[in-house]
Formats: sequence, C-alpha cells, structure tokens
Amino acid sequence: MQKKIVALPRLNNLTPTMESTALKLMEEAGELAQAIGKLRGMSGERCEFNEGEALDRITRELLDVAQTAVSMMFVLEEHYGVNIEKALDEHIEKLIQKGYLVPGVES
Repeated sequence: MQKKIVALPRLNNLTPTMESTALKLMEEAGELAQAIGKLRGMSGERCEFNEGEALDRITRELLDVAQTAVSMMFVLEEHYGVNIEKALDEHIEKLIQKGYLVPGVES
C-alpha cells in the first residue's frame, strides 16, 4: 500500500477550539477550491497565473487544509480524549471494507 505521510506540528501560538478549527478548515477548503477553480477557468475570471504558479498555489492551499485538519486532531485528543491512532486504524479498515483500498497492492 502506497502512503503519503504528512507530519505537521501542533501549533503553539494559538488556542484553537473544535468550533474555531472547523470554521478555519472550511475557510481553507474554500481557498483550495478557489485556487483549483481559477486554474480550470471555472470562476469566470481570466486566469492570471501560468499552470506552474497555479499548481504552487493549489499545493500551498492543500497544505493549509492539512495543517488545519491536524490542528483539529490535536484539539480532539487534548480536549476530548479522542484516540486518533485508533480512529486512523478504523478509517483504513473502512477504506478496505468499501473496496477503496486493497492491502498489499501498490498503486
């Protein structure tokens, strides 16, 4: 199974809550969608970026989404006692059960 491992830090200059982090996650996801829409010309605006610049922006926005998701994981662990490692194992098992992932097969 091929994996992309992303290790992002716990931000230490913020005091996030579940609600503030969820809102930030939606904001960042919207910025990612906007960047993709501009690349594909779906916004109705003329794209002022070349493809390389647009892909750089998409990548930056995707990492903002990932950082915010990781921040929410820390909030769930620290404030609500959620076991993220256990949840991750259950998530992978769900992917296998749905047929999205076949263990032992590289893609």
